[in-house]
Amino acid sequence: MKKIAMFTMGTRGDVQPYIFLAQELNKNGYDVLLGSHPCWKQLIESSNVKFAPIGPDIDIEKEAAIIRGKNKNPMLSMLKTMNFVFDIIVESTADVFETCKGMDLIVVSHAQMGATEAEVLGIPTVNVTLQTEMIPEKLKKQTFINKIIGGFIAGQIAKPYNKIRKEYKLKPAKDIGMIMSSNYDLIPISKYAKERNPYWEPHHVFTGFWHQEEKDYKPDEKLDNFLKNGDKPVLLTLGAMSFEDKAEIHKLDAFVKAFEKTGNRAVIQGFQKSLQEYKLPESMIAIGSVPHSYLFDKCKMAIHHCGFGTSAATLIYGIPSIPVPHVLDQRGQADMLIKLGVATEEIDGHNVTEEKIISCIKDMELHYEERYQKVKQLSEKIKNEKGLETAVRYINEII
Repeated sequence: MKKIAMFTMGTRGDVQPYIFLAQELNKNGYDVLLGSHPCWKQLIESSNVKFAPIGPDIDIEKEAAIIRGKNKNPMLSMLKTMNFVFDIIVESTADVFETCKGMDLIVVSHAQMGATEAEVLGIPTVNVTLQTEMIPEKLKKQTFINKIIGGFIAGQIAKPYNKIRKEYKLKPAKDIGMIMSSNYDLIPISKYAKERNPYWEPHHVFTGFWHQEEKDYKPDEKLDNFLKNGDKPVLLTLGAMSFEDKAEIHKLDAFVKAFEKTGNRAVIQGFQKSLQEYKLPESMIAIGSVPHSYLFDKCKMAIHHCGFGTSAATLIYGIPSIPVPHVLDQRGQADMLIKLGVATEEIDGHNVTEEKIISCIKDMELHYEERYQKVKQLSEKIKNEKGLETAVRYINEII
């Protein structure tokens, strides 16, 4: 049986796509090991995927909340987050190297974990990219000025990886393209959601979104009763934005009041610290982790942070969005949903007000049927792409 290792760092949204891919590869007869933060051990193993602890034992959701709380500027927040992740990647290379030994293929994550270690060990690789902005435009003609600016930016992005390369006595990389696999770069995005960049090299391929139907999932009685007894609720799910370093009652209160004033029932994920001191009305329920495949199509719209996984889920399961992006890559996802005609204008994640939430809900209700029909049609096309099967086919070619 061929052995595959893959690695990922970050919040649940950064881990979930790799769990889906690992499950599909296991179904196709591979022996897959997924390495990540020790805090994700239960999530990964409960998905019937082998787990390897990589890097320091930290509460990644808490760390993400601290970074978000200290940096209100979206660019600064993203850079601080990237630097934090890069530091962990550098610190984790010894664990990654040991885990790579004896593998037949390394699936290199969007953070390039495993790329250098696989190079040292002579193991073939396949890349996965979640943020398409990180893919080099190698086929684009460059002006002299663009070459200078682009070269500087590329060098900055490559810098943390060159720390790892130096440890293994490899020559430094000028840009991320020198680190990425030349076999395939699998992009788990639908061609119906985003256009492929014509300046990418051919090995960067859209596979379609990755998702699994979690048919065995059973909700608790409270959630089951709430969903069955009443109109379809609004889903409020802000991902890492709702991981709280301290209670943010003012933000939670703005959403609750907006839902009450617009007559909406609501399912609320996150805000754990705020909810300890807050009594929700009977028309709303607070929940923990629930599979997207169970929850999303039982709600009439999603108010979300536009993380990669959540944005994909709104399209896969066919519900319109009110975007509340916090950092730059989330703004890119919000822009995608708006251009597709399945979302309202965005709410700035750093400036959430009751008035703005009410305005977006009213706009959604005014144009709901048009947006709902668009997203349902997209959902059918996206499901027919079978993104995971396509990804496994590419991996079969290499291995």
